[in-house]
Amino acid sequence: MNRFLQFDYTTVGHVTIDVLEDGSRRVGGTAFYSALQAARLGRRALIVTRGRVREVEELVEPHRHELELRVQPAQHTTALGTSGAGSQRCQRMLAWAGPIDVEQMALDTAVLHLAPVARESPTRWRGSIGFVGVTPQGLARRWSALGERIASTQPDIDAAALTSSCDAVVISEHERASCAELIAGATASGAIVAVTAGARPTTILEPGRPAVALDVHALERPVGDLGAGDVFAAAFFIALSDGRSAIDAASFANAAAAVRMSGADADAVGRTEAIWARLASDGPPTFTHVARGV
Repeated sequence: MNRFLQFDYTTVGHVTIDVLEDGSRRVGGTAFYSALQAARLGRRALIVTRGRVREVEELVEPHRHELELRVQPAQHTTALGTSGAGSQRCQRMLAWAGPIDVEQMALDTAVLHLAPVARESPTRWRGSIGFVGVTPQGLARRWSALGERIASTQPDIDAAALTSSCDAVVISEHERASCAELIAGATASGAIVAVTAGARPTTILEPGRPAVALDVHALERPVGDLGAGDVFAAAFFIALSDGRSAIDAASFANAAAAVRMSGADADAVGRTEAIWARLASDGPPTFTHVARGV
């Protein structure tokens, strides 16, 4: 698997089987939703994942015309039992594929997105990388046994090694406390951090600047929020890597999340035109400066 790959956007994380309350199964995972959003923004997108090869290929099959896929073989594909929504969502670990190794793979990508859902992403890689984004909540998740609820704890990874080489971080307010050390290391190293909070303002932390609370425009009839945070992350990282300001990038990302939530499942992940239309309808971004440390 020692290859030189050329992509615009590469995610590294588990493509998952999401088992819903009614027993239905669907493709999930930050690596999947973020890569799909990148593809629909016109980027050549790659997912590097681990699992049962044929099973992962079948999960992603409806979108293979949009995505490239590299699957490291494992005995299991990560499966998550999912119930509830938003802040009330509960997940249980049903199967785990194991850690992903990219040190033997020379990556050539404009954006590298480390997208763990269950402590699987590496802290080291090699190759030509233009921009590194991290969604670290999966590094702070633990489960006592298969079938048990996943809980957030302090990550025991080499946070310094990871955050010293990243350009941006996206984290949900629900995992902010458990990832506080990692966030602090990222901002100290010059990274931009966005903390999402559903319908409440998105907090933007930039080194050397006051924190900003960016308003999120109301969505009249949301259909579902699975993958909305992952869509936000991809749009945010792409906008930043294109040279946009943090506020403009977060506004674009909020619009992308709103488009995703306006429909059901992965089919609702928006293309460029739909996101720009949503952004135009929202109007100019409104924000306030907040006290340091918020």
